[in-house]
Amino acid sequence: RMVEAAITPQTTAIMPVHVYGHPCDVEAFREIGEVYGVKIIYDAAHAFGVRHRDQSLMSFGDLSVMSFHATKVFNTIEGGAIICPDERIKRRIDFLKNFGYCGETKVIAPGINAKMNELQSAYGLLQLKSVDNHITAREQIFRRYKNLLAEVPGIHVHDWPTGTKANFAYCPILVDSEKYGRSRNDLYHDLKKVGIHARMYFYPLITSFNTYSGLPSAAPSNLPIANAVAESILCLPIYPDLALDQVDRVCEEIQHFHAISKAA
Repeated sequence: RMVEAAITPQTTAIMPVHVYGHPCDVEAFREIGEVYGVKIIYDAAHAFGVRHRDQSLMSFGDLSVMSFHATKVFNTIEGGAIICPDERIKRRIDFLKNFGYCGETKVIAPGINAKMNELQSAYGLLQLKSVDNHITAREQIFRRYKNLLAEVPGIHVHDWPTGTKANFAYCPILVDSEKYGRSRNDLYHDLKKVGIHARMYFYPLITSFNTYSGLPSAAPSNLPIANAVAESILCLPIYPDLALDQVDRVCEEIQHFHAISKAA
């Protein structure tokens, strides 16, 4: 309903985000796209390898834009990809990313240089050989976090939706400051002091930046859920080589800081 309310006669596309790789309500967005005649372009930066309803999450929508940045589950150091099921749009994207060239001597449209170089491509091919094992390792780490933090008051670890094969790219927790006894910011700094580097991600919201903060749509009253989540979310360390005993230590520190707050 909120998405539909934001649509105007000038709207040509909607860009939902598969945040942390969790699938959007792809069926709802498909219906909105059909009813209003707008394109659905997914921000799938976090979603490499995610499957939903027995198919790649990239198969939904008109386009899906992926990131291959070095922090992602699969990476080529930098770069990304646009997944496009439409051959006509695919050709336009190919012209755009390669200076508008059509053949060796003909330029048919304005373009930029957005090609992936050979070195990055080779690095990506090597990554593909191990990415499934990396996702399996990430799942073990994620499940360990979820099990160990399940009984800590005020700490909630989101699980993945039914019917989704996850990539476990991130391990975000929500911190309820009243139940936990400390704010998300307090916990972030507490962990940092003991050598554990979590991340307040996404924080601050882009709507608080000077470029956008003056827009009426950026008012906090228009984005109550996004602002509440941004103030309470913390991503814990997760990467394939993270030892499970280190995961245990992170959880012990989170439990410890809660105990201190409760005693105080």
